[in-house]
Amino acid sequence: MKSLPDFPWDSLAPAKERARAFSSDDPAQGDGIVDLSVGTPVDPTPQVVQQALRDAADAPGYPQTWGTPDLREGIAAWFERRRGAPDVDPDGVLPTVGSKELVAWLPTLLGLGQGDVVGFPRVAYPTYDVGARIAGATPFAADATTAFGPTTPATAPRLLWLNSPSNPTGKVLGVEHLAKVVAWARERGVVVASDECYAELDWRSEAERGQSYAQLPTTPSLLDPRVTGGSHEGLLTVYSTSKQSNLAGYRAAFVAGDPRLVRQLTEVRKHAGMIVPWPVQRALLAAVRDDEHVAQQRERYRARRLVLRPALEAAGLRIDDSQAGLYLWATAGEPSRTTVDRLAARGILVAPGDFYGAAGAEHVRVALSASDEGIAAAAARLSA
Repeated sequence: MKSLPDFPWDSLAPAKERARAFSSDDPAQGDGIVDLSVGTPVDPTPQVVQQALRDAADAPGYPQTWGTPDLREGIAAWFERRRGAPDVDPDGVLPTVGSKELVAWLPTLLGLGQGDVVGFPRVAYPTYDVGARIAGATPFAADATTAFGPTTPATAPRLLWLNSPSNPTGKVLGVEHLAKVVAWARERGVVVASDECYAELDWRSEAERGQSYAQLPTTPSLLDPRVTGGSHEGLLTVYSTSKQSNLAGYRAAFVAGDPRLVRQLTEVRKHAGMIVPWPVQRALLAAVRDDEHVAQQRERYRARRLVLRPALEAAGLRIDDSQAGLYLWATAGEPSRTTVDRLAARGILVAPGDFYGAAGAEHVRVALSASDEGIAAAAARLSA
């Protein structure tokens, strides 16, 4: 516990209070806070998912840790349909209690500990670092495999996290990049885990996606056969329905990939009681079977992005990366906390880039997850 950092969101309390105090005579700007910091979904949970939860409400028995066969098959079919990964084995699928717990506990579940290294991007979701510390392993931030230096199976990291689309930057890793990482990892016996929770929120044009992505409905997956060479050995993909289906309150996610690794995770989770509740498993199955609600939610975020991005740019912020995902990665060329304070004075709360590593110290992360009215008010305040 001594090695864990302070919870970063606690440091935003003063800026949040400042934003709450905002008042304007302009009706378009409104009063109070527009919170664009956390990325909490605000739109309704789809009815098809709510109904599945209600139908499964009578649940007196213990659910299966591994998930029911039809849930695992449904997730495998989703990978083929939405992620360009047709060869996911249902035995290599496991539902999880949201994706954050899996990220935080994966090094421990894989048996990592003192002397082992966990790699992750230099600008990254803080829980990759926290998960390494919980296991007693060494966190190592790196944007390229060369950062680990000359490595052998004895000196390489035991676990390497990828995140595409990135939280917070929105950067997308292409097929060639992913394939090179997989080849490097397999030569050294490194487990590669890819956090792909924002994959459905792809804002690139067809020209930006490139000809090689023409058949992909979303951003490239680690389990794409062009990446894996037809084998999922040593590979795990983490996914959540929180953002694409407005299910953050359900804690409905899953991990998929190498069946051997998934069995290992399952066995430990059986002992630890880390089980997705039965009604949530049924709701998750309904969510991955229905693409229409995801398309509708993507268009809601697209419309909000089209309002918010030009307003940020007109206010003097540059948008970097942000090719996909739920956020705009913005900089005013100043310390991120200065930008946070300036925006809080206008009643807009954003996340400072230093939450995500020293390399993000001059950026802020701006979420699209506010109501249409909230986004319009933020844009009006930025324009003012």
